Amino acid sequence: MTLDITYTTKTKQLIDNLKSVCANYGLGNDGNEFKIISQVFLYKFLNDKFHYEVKKQQQKLGKDADPELLMDLLDENVPQLRKDQLISHLHNIQNSDDFAKTFDDTLRDIGTQNAGIFSIKSYLGAKDKLFDELSQFISDASQRDAFCKALINKLFEFSFEESFEDYFEEKYDFFKDIFEYLIKDYNSDSGGKYAEYYTPNAVARIIANILVPEPVKQAKCYDPSVGSGSLLMSLAHKIGEDKCTIYSEDISQKSSTMLRLNLILNNLTHSIPNVIKTNTIAQPYYLDKQKFDYIVSNPPFKLDFSDFRDDLEKDSFKERFFAGIPNVPKAKKESMAIYLLFIQHIMHSLNDNGKAAIVVPTGFITAQSGIEKKIRERLIDKGWLRGVVSMPSNIFASTGTNVSVIFIDKKADGEHIVLMDASKLGETVKEGKNQRTVLTREEEARIVETFNNKKAIEDLSVIVTKKQIKEKNYSFSAGQYFEVKIEYIDITADEFQEKMKGFEERLSSLFVEGNRLDNEIQKQLKGVRYERD
Repeated sequence: MTLDITYTTKTKQLIDNLKSVCANYGLGNDGNEFKIISQVFLYKFLNDKFHYEVKKQQQKLGKDADPELLMDLLDENVPQLRKDQLISHLHNIQNSDDFAKTFDDTLRDIGTQNAGIFSIKSYLGAKDKLFDELSQFISDASQRDAFCKALINKLFEFSFEESFEDYFEEKYDFFKDIFEYLIKDYNSDSGGKYAEYYTPNAVARIIANILVPEPVKQAKCYDPSVGSGSLLMSLAHKIGEDKCTIYSEDISQKSSTMLRLNLILNNLTHSIPNVIKTNTIAQPYYLDKQKFDYIVSNPPFKLDFSDFRDDLEKDSFKERFFAGIPNVPKAKKESMAIYLLFIQHIMHSLNDNGKAAIVVPTGFITAQSGIEKKIRERLIDKGWLRGVVSMPSNIFASTGTNVSVIFIDKKADGEHIVLMDASKLGETVKEGKNQRTVLTREEEARIVETFNNKKAIEDLSVIVTKKQIKEKNYSFSAGQYFEVKIEYIDITADEFQEKMKGFEERLSSLFVEGNRLDNEIQKQLKGVRYERD
């Protein structure tokens, strides 16, 4: 079993254990269950990360090194825990009086002393709490001690059997699957308002490898609808965690919690202060503060934003939303195409050398009018379109919408734009009630290599110019540029006569059958009689 599969399996086991505790105390699928599991999960990782970093220092200085010296030598981005805040200590004192209060106080103190590293800011600058008082989610006060004991016992058992310390040196591109597993019970099939959807690992890797074909010294990377951060994680691994700074915005508190975990696990703790919980469209935190080298995004496609839509009509927004703002439909407000606002926001947020990759519904690349076409016109007229990859159907397990990825580059080559139709690639697999298309690593590599080397391959990719795209009414669909080929077969005169004879015989038989049907219809019509009740 590979390391990533082992890690995923063990993590799902821990999540299931915590879910079991919640269910036993009446919180199964309760609105607070997610907070409890995610925060206990975070405590587990802070505990293991601290152990891991201390052991590294002990290997350098010796096991008998002064504890205060060890703490002083820890990197500033490493969580700081006292001995009495460790899982092992709480396990040893679990039978003490008021254990629930001790448990809550411990987590609160860890959050306070590490707030500068791990807290997430809101749009107005307020920092969130790292931990809630988890015992308070149990309404029966007499059950709180037992509940907290059950949680700490699950963590202690897991620490004894398998620590995550061995995995802190790994690349966590696969961690997206764990997030999806953790909150799948909290999203309805339709997603709900600001629902989280997950970018498949294959798509995230393809985007990173196309955006960064060559080494980068330093980069500012941004996602305005970040979710759990799978796109940013892949991009950071490609660039190098020590060579990039992550910036993000998202309206979802759940996503912010998951992203914080992801940054800790991916050696990107230095970027946690740049994680902003806000409504990116209505209250963008970075709009006037920062421009970015790389932007990646899988924005929500459709969402009801009618409650703040009119505010976007103000002059202060017009430069950003140059192509317009979707109107509020009379019915189905949830169908408002909010992704069009995210595309315009991203274009506005790139620096002079910026590059971006945006997941969009495939319908966007061929729409004949409206905001969609205005955006495509701007990309071509400015010379910013590097190319488009249309992905296979059902590559997202949570939605059947066909998607494409638009690659923007402020320094793009307008004479060699890559349009690719990868819809025929991949293998269909079943995941629960859903079907999903999975790309092999070989297919991923083929897409990246074809795109980056600007290759024209029959039925897969074409290389076009800005002029050709304008002539096709600004269509970004590869299929509209594929050459139509007619195969010719040499035949003899006798073979030609034989084929013509067959056509004539077939046509004659059809005429006979047609006459028969005409006569039958006339016969039936003559038999129709008018009868009055």
